[in-house]
Amino acid sequence: MDRDARAARRASLLPERGREPGGSWTRRRFVGVVAGAAAVVAVPAPAAPPADGAPAAAEGPATRPAARPGRKDPLPHPLYLGTYTSVEGGGTGIGLAAYDPASGRITGSGTIPHVPDPSYLALHPDGRTLYAVDERQDGAVTAVRVADRRILGSRSTGGAGPCHLSVHPGGRWLLSANYASGSVAVHPIDSSGALGERTDLVTHTTPAPGPGQQGPHAHQFLTSPDGGHVLAVDLGTDTVYTYRLDPAKGTLTEAAQAHARPGAGPRHLTFHPGGRYAYLANEVDDTVTVCAYDPATGRLTIGAPQPTGSGSGTNYPAQILVTSNGSYAFLANRGHNSIARYAVEAEGARLRLLGTVPVAGDFPRQIAFSPDGRLLFAANQRSGTVSVFQVDVESGELQLTGEPFASPVAVCALPL
Repeated sequence: MDRDARAARRASLLPERGREPGGSWTRRRFVGVVAGAAAVVAVPAPAAPPADGAPAAAEGPATRPAARPGRKDPLPHPLYLGTYTSVEGGGTGIGLAAYDPASGRITGSGTIPHVPDPSYLALHPDGRTLYAVDERQDGAVTAVRVADRRILGSRSTGGAGPCHLSVHPGGRWLLSANYASGSVAVHPIDSSGALGERTDLVTHTTPAPGPGQQGPHAHQFLTSPDGGHVLAVDLGTDTVYTYRLDPAKGTLTEAAQAHARPGAGPRHLTFHPGGRYAYLANEVDDTVTVCAYDPATGRLTIGAPQPTGSGSGTNYPAQILVTSNGSYAFLANRGHNSIARYAVEAEGARLRLLGTVPVAGDFPRQIAFSPDGRLLFAANQRSGTVSVFQVDVESGELQLTGEPFASPVAVCALPL
């Protein structure tokens, strides 16, 4: 089967995203959310960078402050878990747990209730406030104070099915992506960590949706390493949009568009620590691409697709991460149920597939490093588990630490 035919087949296997009987949102629930040889591609070097609600009490014990990255701390560290609350077998809010930074062992400790469908989580840079998307038809974002786990309120995202959020490095703005509406939103963050009314909402109207897509599907909204631009990854239009964020008003101005090949279905972007390259996981055609990034203009140059190590089976890449030393990258493979390992070469311009490691779970939706980078957490949606791996930062080897931790419909793990 040639590549185009294979991509079309994969697109046809994706069930229609829409409402369940009774109106429940089903954006990513095509997965059935019941719990229970080297390849090398390089891209041209870019231009060099310039010089210069209502509050609610939480269930479970209070969380200790997170340790600083790299600090050796024998005490348990906090772990927050995202889930769906509106599906059979789902959770009842944001899951609370702790992990041993040496062994990776996870212990559950309760729930932050009254947060609906918190499928993705992010922490404020000052560590005092946790944010969650409410992935529903009437999408929202919720702020939770970490010290006492008190809900500080929720704000509408102006769209349906928000699936990703991030905090701008300055700590003043929350960025969120509405998958079903194909839009991105900005909310102000006040000194307490609470959210204000939305300052901007942009819907992706061009280019037209890619093959097999009914409309735009914004899947991620993040800030570039230089802080000068924010980028939105849209699966539906096969495009990464670059915006300038007004630091005073919280408004967006489009600066550039980067187009993946038709039908790629880009889902998740991550930057190399050097700031001049990024890596794009493409959900629909089961590929990963190296992108050059120009900090001066915010423009991405998307390179050629390369394999994920999944072979000929059905697979949907989810999230890609890069080690802090910039030497290795890891990709979550849903379907193949593995973590693909890549060597990062040529100062970030090239990925070389080293192989895959079984994830010890079903459908790894999201992966995350511990702050010191020595543990990797994989949230396995279908099996309702979180797997933990020791990361050898020198060799890029992954070693499973033990039996995965059971967590209802685990779709996000945020270790502090």
